[in-house]
Amino acid sequence: MAGKKRGGTAQAVWQLAQPLAASLGLTLWDVRFLKEGADWVLRLYIDKEGGVGIDDCVNMTHAVDKPLDEADLISGAYTLEVSSPGINRELTRPEHFEKYRGHELHVRFIRPFADGSREVIGTLRAFDDPQLTLENGEGETMTFSRAQTAWIRLCEEDEQGTQEATE
Repeated sequence: MAGKKRGGTAQAVWQLAQPLAASLGLTLWDVRFLKEGADWVLRLYIDKEGGVGIDDCVNMTHAVDKPLDEADLISGAYTLEVSSPGINRELTRPEHFEKYRGHELHVRFIRPFADGSREVIGTLRAFDDPQLTLENGEGETMTFSRAQTAWIRLCEEDEQGTQEATE
């Protein structure tokens, strides 16, 4: 795989893994190929209606393991991990934003936004890739590009009804 960028690796793995996930009744949420310490990790996030269980992760691992080896997309050693994106899932693809329109999002900006804040929580009111529009609790809206963000995650309410967003 010499000469391919890491993003190219993730995209190539996406192309291979997406139909395998669909055949298992799963949605491929995201693919990440990251260096963690001295090791490379290929992480596949899967989802399905009603949530992902350990059996789903095991089945996806078994389904993708041999095709990954045969396709030889990654030179060198790496660890394959398959997991759920979790409750506070990171939104990375256009279909994620479409699915969660009207939901609370926690956004961290790369640089301080116009008002000086680096993080904001608001309801996703509009998405026109790459632009997002959030509305805060006071009804004020802000529009920004995905390129301005470090990450965008779904917020879930905790037991007390307050917004909780984890890092």
